[in-house]
Amino acid sequence: MIRRICLIIPPSLFLLDERVFMSLGILKVAAVLEQDGIAVEMLDLSGVTNYEDALSAHLRSSTVQCFGITATTPQMPATAKIQETIRRLRPSARIILGGPHVTLVYAAVKHERKRSVIGRAARSIKQLSEMFDVLVTGDGELAVFEALKENPPAIVDGDDPKSSLFLNTTAIEELPFPARHLIDVSTYRYSIDGTRALSMIAQLGCPFGCGFCGGRMSPFLRRVRTRSAQHIVDEMVHLYTTYGVTGFMLYDDELNVNPKVVSLMHLITEAQRRLGVEFRLRGFIKAELFTDEQAGAMYEAGFRWILVGFESGHPRILDNIQKKASRDDNTRCMEIARRHNLKVKALMSLGHPGESEETIRATRDWLVEVRPDDFDATVITTYPGTPYFDEAEETAPGVWTYTCPKSQDRLHGVEVDYCRVAEYYKGAPGSYTAFVYTDSLTSVQLVDLRDWLEADVRAKLSIPFNGANPGMRYEHSMGQSGLPPFMLRTSSRSSGNAPRKGIRLISSG
Repeated sequence: MIRRICLIIPPSLFLLDERVFMSLGILKVAAVLEQDGIAVEMLDLSGVTNYEDALSAHLRSSTVQCFGITATTPQMPATAKIQETIRRLRPSARIILGGPHVTLVYAAVKHERKRSVIGRAARSIKQLSEMFDVLVTGDGELAVFEALKENPPAIVDGDDPKSSLFLNTTAIEELPFPARHLIDVSTYRYSIDGTRALSMIAQLGCPFGCGFCGGRMSPFLRRVRTRSAQHIVDEMVHLYTTYGVTGFMLYDDELNVNPKVVSLMHLITEAQRRLGVEFRLRGFIKAELFTDEQAGAMYEAGFRWILVGFESGHPRILDNIQKKASRDDNTRCMEIARRHNLKVKALMSLGHPGESEETIRATRDWLVEVRPDDFDATVITTYPGTPYFDEAEETAPGVWTYTCPKSQDRLHGVEVDYCRVAEYYKGAPGSYTAFVYTDSLTSVQLVDLRDWLEADVRAKLSIPFNGANPGMRYEHSMGQSGLPPFMLRTSSRSSGNAPRKGIRLISSG
């Protein structure tokens, strides 16, 4: 068993500011390794523009022979360069890849096998297997120990509920909190209503089947696994006493899929009274599950903002994407939030099957009607692990088409080498690049209509662009980060991103 490892967080070059939310998944893996006595070096390359130089410098100063890298799909081009640098300077090293991207690709591979198809997912997993010595999918906290064995398998599958590597609710609560002490927490900048905040994950998974959403074929991301309210509050108190923060971004998929969310809010409120402090919280909720009782309890606990993936203002699109929330449900959600003084950031997406100028104008009209306090509108990307990717058929060389089972509306996506190309992940106004199109709209038309919608709604509702607010713009990506990789869209970047020249390495041994 390898007893020393360097864990690497790759940069997210597509973001306006990478030092907003830390990568909690790999920090959870680091925590269990440390608990077992394994020495962990943590190389956090978030925001490091010269990340290849920083990695090279670390390789010259360290003798470590095993590297573990986490990667989301849009981080893969940078991850590929990291792998190449390690191979060049440390050719005998073992390189392990884990995280959302490999998990989603392997889930897509399993789905292809069920259909007796060898498609682009199989090609992608073969490409990853040629680049990395071990692939770890799904829950990594226990699977990582298999990857550290003397003769590890090529793929360690932590995304199989029948496996002992798949975490159940009891196992999750027995794990240590993420090893935030291994990174420079002070350099991560996020606030809620002026209150310094850190991110948390209170529960795992989302049971819904939205067509654009990653992990719908992955139990790791599809099965809801909750922590007890007390365990969640204990982590909040830990962050408060350790780092002095009173702001908490709950980056769960949908907080209110937990039937005990009201009890959780009451316990958070009690903790604040006991400590004599006032918290500020922010998180995501599911529109059709939202109630007045939830809203009141959330406000009392310190929520002032909620984020809701409404996606579209047109019934046909909502039906096509299997959102399970109607236009009326979404309007009612806005009304509930307003009654309880909760501000709403509406998360909208364009480019779904059946999207047309008419449906996009309906989205614009709905936003103007319900008047959210903030919003974003993105052009979707067909990521591995989404039904739009997994259920698509190649209809022309390099073009994959997803067809809605009921309406027969279609979405076409251009095949992308995610290990080399990240241009699809642009989202700042004026720099969008769409790799999807519908029967009614070309990629260029989708981009033009997206830009029109955002500019028009912001002007009518007097909502400024969020380019100057890193935290707000980060949410534009809806989380395909080392955080919960549940709802995958395009993200934002800006030429105004301040480069981070240096790097701080923290080691546990």
